[in-house]
Amino acid sequence: MKVELPRAFQDLLTSNARYKMYYGGRAGGKSFAFADALLIKATSKKMLIACVREVQNSIKDSVYKLIVDRINFYGLSEYKIYEDKIVNLKNKSKFIFKGMLEHNASNIKSLEGVDICWCEEAQKISLRAWEVLDPTIRKNGAEIWLSLNREEENDPVWKALALKPDNDVILKKVNYYDNPYCPLNMKKLALKMKNENYEEYLHVWEGEPRRLAGNHLIGREDVYKAMDRKADNINNYVPLVIGVDVARFGDDKTAICFRRGRVVENFLSFEKLDVVQVAHQVSGIIAEYHPSRVCIDVGGCGAGVYDVLINNGFINEVVAVNFGEKAENPERYVNRRAEMWDRIREWLQSSVGVKLPKVEGIVEDLTAPLKMYDAIGRLQLEAKSEIKKRIGHSTDIGDALALTFAIKNVEFLARTLNKKESFVDDNVYW
Repeated sequence: MKVELPRAFQDLLTSNARYKMYYGGRAGGKSFAFADALLIKATSKKMLIACVREVQNSIKDSVYKLIVDRINFYGLSEYKIYEDKIVNLKNKSKFIFKGMLEHNASNIKSLEGVDICWCEEAQKISLRAWEVLDPTIRKNGAEIWLSLNREEENDPVWKALALKPDNDVILKKVNYYDNPYCPLNMKKLALKMKNENYEEYLHVWEGEPRRLAGNHLIGREDVYKAMDRKADNINNYVPLVIGVDVARFGDDKTAICFRRGRVVENFLSFEKLDVVQVAHQVSGIIAEYHPSRVCIDVGGCGAGVYDVLINNGFINEVVAVNFGEKAENPERYVNRRAEMWDRIREWLQSSVGVKLPKVEGIVEDLTAPLKMYDAIGRLQLEAKSEIKKRIGHSTDIGDALALTFAIKNVEFLARTLNKKESFVDDNVYW
């Protein structure tokens, strides 16, 4: 059987993992790729493959027809098609089709010998059904494949596997532009919705979950537009500002943001570095890039990094910032954290146009914090600990970017005024 899977799906065949979760929007090719990969495996050796859904009232509700169509497409004459199963007559591989809510104590054993379980439309699987299915697929080396278009932010399977994926989880996002076989008419439909209804486009075509409007400080549309914008067309002459968010806990990452005015040039992240090692990294960055300033969160372990850098002579470059301290505008913000994050929001919504790099996790980080207001109407953000519980990780990238908005660029302002230069706007945080 000669089948060439798109590159994005190669891990289905080449990598070993208990869970392989592929998610994204319409026309990403997930269902076709899963069906083809399963046929490759079932043709090469004897396998029991279960194709499951939350509810399957009839075989028509399953991926049965898709697999039959792919068998016919490739001319696989060794397969016999039954009304409720598909069998390879040469090696005895078998496809079975189940609805998870059908299972009870008497019939659940039908899945115990499964080699691969494909959960199609996994976003619809309830917590109850998942808690039954997961331990049932118990054969040594068995895998659970999940294909889904995310529906809600708290879909049970997403929470179970994707919030804190370990080495036993392969997690990949695949959209229509990753699919080399995506029809031209589908691409046109995607572009049409992108122009007419960007928020709906993000859900349908980019695979972003639906969310309640108004409770997130930063909207996904603003982040995606900043990532799509061409940096070449942005007149950018502001000195480099660097934000350093130092990891507080074992699974957090130290994140470093490089922002030059309206363009975020890069993010770096490091795991499991102590304060001396982080300080060494920042020292090297200062020596190489000569930033106007380096803003470090000193509310936790960052205080140690700051002290090391000051002791090493970087007095003029390094600025200590505490997210929990009093805001520069205390009548509007509860603390510096809310103030700096709101400056990100204003920056993204600026009419002059800003640019973000396409970095993994940037959308999730920047759109994670929920906003609220205190008794006197000041903006405050959801606590970091609560965000981590909800999305499974700290917003390290977002916090690093927020730190670049800590103080006004006084040096740049003074130089601009002395030269009597004009600039696009008077917000010198930018």
